[in-house]
Amino acid sequence: MGDVLAGFHTVWEFDTDSVLIRFERGIRTPKLLQTLGERRVPYEAIAGVELSPGRRGTVVLRAVPRPGADPLMDVADGQLKEGCDPYRMVLPVQRERLAEYYAEEIRAVLDPLADQPAEEQLVAAPAPPLAFKAYDGKASFDGTAVTFRWSRTGASSAKWKAGDQRFPVAELCGVEWRSPESLQGHLRLDRAAGPQAASSPRTPVDQDPAAVVFGMGYGLVHESLPFAAAVLEAVRATGRTAPALTPEPPPVRVAVAPRSGPAEIADRIRQLGELHTAGLLTDDEFSAKKAQLLAEL
Repeated sequence: MGDVLAGFHTVWEFDTDSVLIRFERGIRTPKLLQTLGERRVPYEAIAGVELSPGRRGTVVLRAVPRPGADPLMDVADGQLKEGCDPYRMVLPVQRERLAEYYAEEIRAVLDPLADQPAEEQLVAAPAPPLAFKAYDGKASFDGTAVTFRWSRTGASSAKWKAGDQRFPVAELCGVEWRSPESLQGHLRLDRAAGPQAASSPRTPVDQDPAAVVFGMGYGLVHESLPFAAAVLEAVRATGRTAPALTPEPPPVRVAVAPRSGPAEIADRIRQLGELHTAGLLTDDEFSAKKAQLLAEL
């Protein structure tokens, strides 16, 4: 396309195979967007484009990322506030027709499988080294391993006993991020070895040496989310991701014949007696069959 669309704090530069999203630096630009700086998003990483009314005479243009295409959005898992969404652009309502035009242009070049999860990562995560301070320790990532160094004032006794931790990427299969803007914000590394381990009760994050806990003023979104995305990108590169839990097959239901009532059993014993009297059943056969019928009562 080769065109440029500018909104508040955000500029989209369209290329033939991707859109470069740049975020302006300024007091009103969310810190997460300032930290990201810019992101190149291939059109094949986009599932669709939405255009909706905004607040105070604005319109909102948003590209919808495909699951699996962008580690940042995958690890955020819908927890970002609207203003921090890197796929969202706010424009003056006077540019609605222009936004509509570009929305159609993007839709025209979307992947035929855009409505399905991406088979591979298509958008790069922030590059390491990265680090941030959590309430109970400091986390750092050099591209090959994650290190947690515990704080004397914030870490639990369980973490102090375990000591500082180092987790090579090759031993990880995922990362869990809960926004520091939530009540139980944390970052936890997933070392689960299989479905059985993944389904077992998890250690509370304040006791888990593979997790750091956020708190007021610690583990801020613009620091901890890019960190988590970079770790997830590195884990995906190893091909060792957390296996999806396979639901157990439903139990096989075997049809069981209903138990016979006393009257029916009495009739059957009477019939056996007639067969026995007629010499069609031996004494042993008659006794065994009679015992089976009586056992059903």
